[in-house]
Amino acid sequence: MRPCHLRTARTAAALAALTLPVAFVSAIAGTASAEQVAPSTASADAKVVPIQVTGDPARRFNLVIMGDGYGGADLPAFRAHVDRHLNALWTIEPFKSYRNYVNVYAVEITSDESGVSCDPALSSPRRTTPLKMAFWGGCKEAGPQRLLTMDSGAAKNYADMVTGTTTANRQILALANSDTYGGAGGAYATASGGNALSALITPHELGHSLGGLDDEYDYYQRGVPGGTYTGPEPESLHHTLLTEQQMKDQKLKWWRWLGERSESGGTIGRYEGGLYYTKGVWRPSRHSMMKTLGYYFDQPARERMTQRISSKVNLIQAATPSNEPVGADRVLWLETLHPNRHELSVSWTVDGKPVRHARGDRNLDLPRLRLKPGTHTVTATATDPTGFVRDPAVRASAALTQTRTWAVDTRVKTPPVDVPVDFTGTTPNDRAVGADDVVHADTTHPVREIPRVRWEIDGRPVRGGERTIDLSRTKLSPGTHRLVARVSRAGEDGDGGGKTREWTIDARQPTVSYELSEATETRQRPGRPPEYVFDGPLTMRLAPSDDRPGTVVGEFRVDGDGWYHYFGWPTDSTAPFRFTERGTVIDHLSYGGIGKGRHTIEYRAIDAAGNPGKPKRFIATLR
Repeated sequence: MRPCHLRTARTAAALAALTLPVAFVSAIAGTASAEQVAPSTASADAKVVPIQVTGDPARRFNLVIMGDGYGGADLPAFRAHVDRHLNALWTIEPFKSYRNYVNVYAVEITSDESGVSCDPALSSPRRTTPLKMAFWGGCKEAGPQRLLTMDSGAAKNYADMVTGTTTANRQILALANSDTYGGAGGAYATASGGNALSALITPHELGHSLGGLDDEYDYYQRGVPGGTYTGPEPESLHHTLLTEQQMKDQKLKWWRWLGERSESGGTIGRYEGGLYYTKGVWRPSRHSMMKTLGYYFDQPARERMTQRISSKVNLIQAATPSNEPVGADRVLWLETLHPNRHELSVSWTVDGKPVRHARGDRNLDLPRLRLKPGTHTVTATATDPTGFVRDPAVRASAALTQTRTWAVDTRVKTPPVDVPVDFTGTTPNDRAVGADDVVHADTTHPVREIPRVRWEIDGRPVRGGERTIDLSRTKLSPGTHRLVARVSRAGEDGDGGGKTREWTIDARQPTVSYELSEATETRQRPGRPPEYVFDGPLTMRLAPSDDRPGTVVGEFRVDGDGWYHYFGWPTDSTAPFRFTERGTVIDHLSYGGIGKGRHTIEYRAIDAAGNPGKPKRFIATLR
């Protein structure tokens, strides 16, 4: 849809979700999401609960989620809030594709009081809670009501309970036991746990805390125009004073993405407003995650988030020691990370020349190379080929490209070492994997052989890679399947007594039904979606469901615009979404305005395994 189309502009404004007028609280009060108070000690009865463990926390990016204001009777609600926030997060790129890079731990903290301070008004009670969470920027009259802060020292102490995590490899997210809209992003991220939109606050605030992204709002105080920006070219990667042609000519800002369909709807271009100003500064998309909750990150923001997630880990997790020369009679190996929707690219060179037969392999059998006597240099390069990144500098950075180099001396003899053949790290199997996932199975590393991994689905051998299998290529029938990996020594059939790993594959798409308010007229034509005619406002309730446990996310889009997370209604998650000609204004933001005329509404669901359902649609006509 072209960005100048009147319908697109109206829909974008009308579906605007509640968003926080804060990027980094450093722009407001010196710290992003924390009150600077004396550090607190962690409560002795706090409990660390692993939610998702993909590897050693010292070698992963760790998301530590803690709650505040949850009494003992409220802990089931905290667990439900964590589940809902995470399942929304895993539907949003790049978190969806890089889920395997992330460990998630919940810190269950029991509060003597339920709720948090100054919720929802300054006159509301001040509560004594472990994290001292409070609205109004810490109960400050000058603070925005939606600014939800906490005790940074206490948060750090609780996060330190998660063994293996440090400030360098983790991100803290604190949820308040509240149904009031609020949150903040900076060093730490906060969000209310139970608001209708709260699961969408989390990725927005992680955009600030993890991605260093700025707000794209064209206001600071809702309902008050932001004025005109008069400063220099912003440092923000997704704000500019340049025209599209200037961006292309100077190769600056988001010039590589210009003209493409935005992941958040519309086209990547130049849209006025951002950094809390209405005029004089421009952003890449009409509405993306950093402007309107409910939509996805657009491509410039997604590229930054991909870079930041990847920078928290090492693509090469381990490798043959390279501190001294190795013999030409052994196998070199490396272990890489494994995105769950694509594979990393691995290449090998010997004395600068590519080893073509080993491309993609994590092992290099040196005897097979028949190296000439002497010393040689072997290099392995791991690169993330994701299409989410176009900037060559980002691609070449340590976040997305890493190398290991060995000196190989043919005079060195490798002593025999008995290394049992077994699995080491694998894709987690405590949850179902999706039908399009890439499943990996790393093994031990005998010095003179490469263990063989065989794959089976429902007892039938299937072709996979050396250490991975791309399930999207197996053309699975709808339903549940059993994936087995068997490891054996080279030359053995691996059918008896070998080590195995098993996964459940969820290849059944989730379903979603819709319920509309009563139409004036219903039209059904063969081969066409149903059409409903309304003489006034209409409401739509989506009911996503799946045959397996876990939160199922519903989404919809209007007239081909960006997919929009279905959350019910901003003031009540159990109420249906409401469409009107001009939209409904809630807290100075308008929702659901689609204008008179004929509109195509598509809807779908995404299940806990990441499987998206096939979109369906109906026509809604307002007259």
